[in-house]
Amino acid sequence: MKSFLLGTAALATLCLSLPALAADLPARVTKAPALIAAAAYDWSGFYLGVHAGYTFGEDDNISTTGQAAANIANVAGGARPGQVRIDRDGFIGGGQAGYNWQLTPNWVMGLETDISYVDIRNDTNVVTIPLNGIGTLNNNFRTRMEYFGTVRGRIGYAWDRTLVYATGGLAYADIENSVAFFGPAGQFQFAGNNRRTETGYTVGAGIEHAFASNWTVKAEYLYYDFRDETVNVAVIPGGGGGGTGYNSRFENDGHIVRAGLNYKFGAMGIR
Repeated sequence: MKSFLLGTAALATLCLSLPALAADLPARVTKAPALIAAAAYDWSGFYLGVHAGYTFGEDDNISTTGQAAANIANVAGGARPGQVRIDRDGFIGGGQAGYNWQLTPNWVMGLETDISYVDIRNDTNVVTIPLNGIGTLNNNFRTRMEYFGTVRGRIGYAWDRTLVYATGGLAYADIENSVAFFGPAGQFQFAGNNRRTETGYTVGAGIEHAFASNWTVKAEYLYYDFRDETVNVAVIPGGGGGGTGYNSRFENDGHIVRAGLNYKFGAMGIR
């Protein structure tokens, strides 16, 4: 009985001492979880897309000069128009394909090719008075662009999912320029037509943003230049026109503003 009482007393003393012993132990240190850096967007890879926008001419003037003395006199006297303005504005839309290389965390280089349908189909008719003052003369000018394409390099600077870039390279287009001059009785007196695939250059800039892992949107501006083109407006035999004809110079340069949507293939655009 004595031993039982002594054991009970010892156990009670130990229980009372445990809180004090626990207070003397050093506090446990818990480490905060390491921060995980967000993955940066990777612009490298192949992409396909579509675009649509608007194109308008840089210089809409057509200049006409006479070839022989009679034709020179007609232009000087106002019987044939020396300067005519024709709009070269219209819708443009098509598709593009390209490849980007992310050279550093910020610098991106790429190649892109595109092809577009172009709805430039404009005509203008100018009515003039013959030098003898009898009747009126119709002078018709026409310009067409059926398609437009480029093969360009791109270099840009990326802030993660946003890329600002400059671009430039080869441009080509199907262009038709034509002129028809009529006599006072409506007879076909002079005509000229040039239609062919023209080549030139294009330069521009744009901004592109990745709004999802594989999808980007862009806005782009391009300037293109296919050089001036002179149409030989030759006299039509039997039409009653004098001299040999006229030379009408068309300006084949302009501007494009467009928006696009791209799908990027590869590892979900993350690096």
